[in-house]
Amino acid sequence: MTKATKTNSSIAKYDEAHLHHDLAPSASSTASLGRKNSINHHPSEWWFDEDGLFNLDEEGRAKTQQCAVVASIIIRNFSFMLENEIIMAQHRHFLETVFQCIEDHSTGDEELVTNALETIVNLAPLLDLRIFSSSKPSYIKLNEKCAVQAIMGILGSSVKAWHCAAAEFLGRLIINPDNEPFLLPFAPQIYKRLVDLLSLPAIDMQAAAVGALYNLSEVSMDCRLKLASERWAVDRLLKVIKASHPVPEVCRKAAMILESLVSGPQNRALILAFENAFAEILFSDGKYSDNFARILYELTSRPNSKVSAAHGIWGVGV
Repeated sequence: MTKATKTNSSIAKYDEAHLHHDLAPSASSTASLGRKNSINHHPSEWWFDEDGLFNLDEEGRAKTQQCAVVASIIIRNFSFMLENEIIMAQHRHFLETVFQCIEDHSTGDEELVTNALETIVNLAPLLDLRIFSSSKPSYIKLNEKCAVQAIMGILGSSVKAWHCAAAEFLGRLIINPDNEPFLLPFAPQIYKRLVDLLSLPAIDMQAAAVGALYNLSEVSMDCRLKLASERWAVDRLLKVIKASHPVPEVCRKAAMILESLVSGPQNRALILAFENAFAEILFSDGKYSDNFARILYELTSRPNSKVSAAHGIWGVGV
């Protein structure tokens, strides 16, 4: 064999070895392919993978977090469109994801939580909490109680801007009678927190709290009894009216709440202590005189209020 032949043979073997090396999958590429195939075989589990869009617990994921925030903004914007509300309010996987963001408010991104709150506030009138126990596919273990607890957590959070959204959400959610069984077990905590919000100077906070209390007071006599028994409730509702909230509808609803409270016989003894304040508003503010006239009538015309007819409104001491 000539030297040239040996050289050509060596080159051929070298090229063949490199060709096989290039075609053979490396360990890293095999692992990557395996992960890809795994994801393809289980498309419903991508949300929980290491690179899932809303997996924000680990450090060093700034880009993923930015993507999640941008996605939440898009979803929030969708919720403002009437055409999208029904679809979004009936999509269990979507609602589970939004409520999970809210549930993780103490560790999650603040803007992400804010966008999630604004989204569910828009959808609240159409939202039926029973969807979390329906036959629709579930990807996150979240039930009706967890959803309400997530909102209660927001009401007690340190971010004041969230309190208004949470109060507004509860007020809209109770409109659907099917949601009552899930909200009423939390009624005492809800009333207490909403009454606390009435004491804050922020007018939007007061408006959200009054709106929620108005809807809750319309649910049942039991709700009215619990609200009337809440310390400072009547006093702070009166202060909202006396301070002339810039939105007249807020004052009107506050007066109507007081009117509904006095309709319960069990509440009259509690409310009678404010008789003088009611009379003052009756004679000084014509806008709500009808409401307070009816309130005073309820207080003074019932058999259990014989003594009240002789004092307070007429200025007669007893």
